[in-house]
Formats: sequence, structure tokens, C-alpha cells
Amino acid sequence: MKVPGGILGSRVSSSSTTTTTTSAFPKLFLHRHHRSKSTNTAANFRCSSSAATSDHISFIKDVAATRPPEHLSSLLNMLQSKGETIVSPGARKGLIPLAIPLSESQSGTITALLRWPTAPPGMEMPVVEVRNYGVWLLAKNVDQYIHRILAEADANDPADSSNELFDASSEAGQKLYKRGDFSRSQLPNLDVYLLKKVGMFPDILERKVKQHFEKGDHVSAMVTGEFYTNKEHFPGFGRPFVFNAEVLLKVGRTLEAKDAARGALKSPWWTLGCRYQEVAQIAEWEDEQIEYIKEKVSEEGKLEDLQKGKAPAQVALDEAAFLLDLASIDGTWSNYEQRIAECYEEGGLHDISKFVLHRD
Repeated sequence: MKVPGGILGSRVSSSSTTTTTTSAFPKLFLHRHHRSKSTNTAANFRCSSSAATSDHISFIKDVAATRPPEHLSSLLNMLQSKGETIVSPGARKGLIPLAIPLSESQSGTITALLRWPTAPPGMEMPVVEVRNYGVWLLAKNVDQYIHRILAEADANDPADSSNELFDASSEAGQKLYKRGDFSRSQLPNLDVYLLKKVGMFPDILERKVKQHFEKGDHVSAMVTGEFYTNKEHFPGFGRPFVFNAEVLLKVGRTLEAKDAARGALKSPWWTLGCRYQEVAQIAEWEDEQIEYIKEKVSEEGKLEDLQKGKAPAQVALDEAAFLLDLASIDGTWSNYEQRIAECYEEGGLHDISKFVLHRD
């Protein structure tokens, strides 16, 4: 069994006595969240754009202990140009512990970077929307998100040559997208352009499936739903498998939908793109998975894993992942932060342990 820095980990389904080995980086990369105004503390940590760039870069280097995205400053400028308020990276109270806030919209939605504790070499920090139960993936990296924002702005208002977003994007924008690229591509619509020229996006793939259903083309809907689950597209995220289960349920394939939902629940629950209970309902599971995880993080459960030969560091990292699952059910991140940090410390991820507990 691999320990810190490795790719493999294990997770056991309570519906079977068989141990299922899955990709561990989803289990060791963790969660999303959307805060209500009553619990939102981001308003206390407003930053100017230039100061924010310095603050975020320093935070990512010194606290999150990883390399800042090359064009982060351009993205921050663009988010501010869109009318969002730049948020201190340390304004993380009430958020999933691995989110690095970037901005807050007028409706209170937080855009953030997700700091995976362990990841395969070359994987960049995704851009996510923070929700109460976890995160929704916006883009697999900062450059993709910048590219998409500019393409959408150009497609929606191609005559506006003074668009502030393009000015805010600076050299990064010039490198990633030139005005008129969408028009010159002669592709039929913006969604096709984004998928072909920019990258894969969950909301676009889900929209394509819904469009197939609207046309009565169930076969194309199922094919696209299956395509969505390709592990190379969104590694670490359970959302594609949840959506595929919903597609199967809609076409009357109840047993296949149940199996797909149960497979989705092998992913971190904070990556499901919806509340755990919605997926458990399709899987026809009540509370048995929750009880199973509670048993796994008990002293007896951890001792059992150790007696089976699992490395102590891996047991600690598995516990951190399980606790994040439990926290995602009701968005009670603060109840678990201290123990999650201790688990990362015990698992050898000292920088991640400090990062999890850091607050302004």
C-alpha cells in the first residue's frame, strides 16, 4: 500500500466484504462549499487587486506550500472586473479546509483554488466554486478559466472592443485568446468552441446531455453521459459518475443507475456536485455508508486496519479523507478541522496540516 505521496489508496464498501482499491488521489484531495450570508466572514477580508495578487501568491507559496499558478494575477484582475470582490486567501472560516478563496460575487458565491494534499506530478490547482457540501469544478486550471471567460465575453458582445475583461487579462489574455477567435473558428456554437479549443467543463457536458434529452435523443444522451465519466477528464471528482447515474435513471435503467451511484460514492463525497443524500437515494442506501465510515474512523476501526498490515501513515490519511466525507454531509467543516490536520501530521503531510488550520 502506498503512503504519503503515493497514488493508490483503499476504500471498502459496506455492502461487501471485499476491499475495493481506488485511485487515492481523489481521497487525499478534498472538498467544496457555498456559504450563506449569516456565516460568511469574507466581507471582513477585502483586498485591492494589486495587494490581493501579492497576498495570494505569498499565501500559496508559504502557507499552502505549492507553486502559484502563472497567471493568477490576471485571473484576480478579471474577477474584480466582473464585479466580484477579491477575498483574502486566509478568509477560510466555514469553508472546506482545502479551499483558497479568490473572490466573492454579489450573491455570496466564493470562487477558489483547491489545494490537493497529494496529486500526480503536473496536476495544477483546479478553480472551483465553493458550496456548503463541497466544491463544484469550474476549470481544471487557471489558464482554462481565463480562456473560457474571455471567449464567453467575446461571443456575447463581439462589438465591444474596450471590454474591461480583456484589459484586465493583460498578457495572459493575449496569450490565451485573441478577440474574434470564436468567430474565426466557424464552430456552430460557444459550447462546441470551449470543448474543442479550451478544455472539458462539467457544466457544458451536462448541458449537452440535457439538450440531447430535449431533442428526444436518449442514445446520444447516454453516450455523452458515459463520455463524461472518462477518468482522464476530471480526475479526483465524483460529479461525472453522479450525473451519469442520473442519466441512467432518467432512461429507466434503474439497476445500472443504482450501481453507478454506488460507484460515485467511492469518490470523495465533497466532489459529488450535490448533497450526499441525493446520491445515496439513487444508490438505494440509507445511512449504512455513513455508519460504515464512522466505524472506520473509530479507534477500533483504525486498529483493525493496522492489524491487517496497513501502514500507520496510510491509516491516518484515510481517516482524514473519511472525516472530510462526514463533514460534507452537513457542511460542518469546522467540527472536523482539528482532527483532519492531526491526521495529515500523522500521515507525514506536515505542510498540509498547517495549511488546514490557517485562518486570518
